Amino acid sequence: MVLGRGTRLLAGAVIVACIVFVGPSAPSGGLFARSLPAEAVRDVVPNRVMTWNICNPCEESNADRAAEIATYAPQVIGLQEACVRDVEGIRDYLERHYGLVYHVEYGMVLQNWDRCGGVPWNPGAFGQAILSAAPMTDRDHVEYPEGGSEDRGYLAVTTMVGGQPVRVFNTHLAQRRQEAVRADQAGVLAAEVARHDRAIVLGDFNAVPDAPELARIWALAADTDPQCRPSPVGTCKPTTDWQSKFDYIFLRGIVPLGHRVHPTPYSDHHVLHTDVDPT
Repeated sequence: MVLGRGTRLLAGAVIVACIVFVGPSAPSGGLFARSLPAEAVRDVVPNRVMTWNICNPCEESNADRAAEIATYAPQVIGLQEACVRDVEGIRDYLERHYGLVYHVEYGMVLQNWDRCGGVPWNPGAFGQAILSAAPMTDRDHVEYPEGGSEDRGYLAVTTMVGGQPVRVFNTHLAQRRQEAVRADQAGVLAAEVARHDRAIVLGDFNAVPDAPELARIWALAADTDPQCRPSPVGTCKPTTDWQSKFDYIFLRGIVPLGHRVHPTPYSDHHVLHTDVDPT
């Protein structure tokens, strides 16, 4: 069928308009980011903090990761196993599709082409990131003296949570079956946390609550889950697909108001978030 010139021009205009509207970074699963559940939060919750190991390399969509975060809209988010490119994509989706604007600080410990792409001579950066709806100051990034089978470290910033300045730490300790390495890492982290009267420590500690290597952290802070202690007093909710509690939000000088654990198809770690009273 031969189309007239006017019809061809109209069709071309429609295609161009669609491209402009959708943009070059539309989610791979469709034209728009995944719709939020009906009960999803519609704006940032100023006293909510969240930790999530986003799993890498897992080849998940950053649009889906952004939708998962937007569902709970925390003020502060600690991400582990994060590539800079992925975090940039997540931030872009959060702002463009959900109207949630976050600042970001990075605590990268590796330049890794296998995990984060790029080119062999300029691989992507891999490690931790903190996203905050408020600006962050006094960034401190420390690589642990011993990383175990892979370099590890912590990232610390000062930012606003619930209208109050709080020191926030985000870490990822050594992989399982490296207890001695984790103990040393936890000691380095605890020494810095101890300098602050009020602190929030987020992360994947790769250890269950009664693991001896976490003793120095427990001596300084309590997990947001009141059932989780070195000696469990109740049912401690798992935060991984293999039914272990590895992910924590430790609070020092801050009162928890309620926490939630959300399994997600986009990582082998669950989303963990809590609302706090930092006053």
